[in-house]
Amino acid sequence: MDLVEVAPNAQPPVVKLMDFGKYQYERAKREREARKARKDIEVKEIRLRPKTGEHDVAFKIRQGRSFLEAGAKLKVRIRFRGREITHPEVAMRQMDHIAKELSDISVIEQRPGFEGRTILMILAPSTRGKR
Repeated sequence: MDLVEVAPNAQPPVVKLMDFGKYQYERAKREREARKARKDIEVKEIRLRPKTGEHDVAFKIRQGRSFLEAGAKLKVRIRFRGREITHPEVAMRQMDHIAKELSDISVIEQRPGFEGRTILMILAPSTRGKR
């Protein structure tokens, strides 16, 4: 048995008589269980280019829909190569199209914006569809 200080800041300090090894073991076990129960949010990504064909975009939208339905966040990235960056409006139209197609099961968490030579948008699964 050990004398363990439970509340050192209290007036007077509070101590308790307990088996400290057993207490540490049980605390570690509770923390492990809490870690197991925690749900990690996965982030999946689909990558496109401004010149990507209509059928390929539709395929990527279907793939993104399956990721969102599985509960993962979706990162949509349109990457520019060469002189494509002079026409960002093409990529923005593509982003708007993707967001509109997936609006029934997702919400936009981060609006489309430039990060270097890419435009990035993040979609999160909506909670209203899961009722």
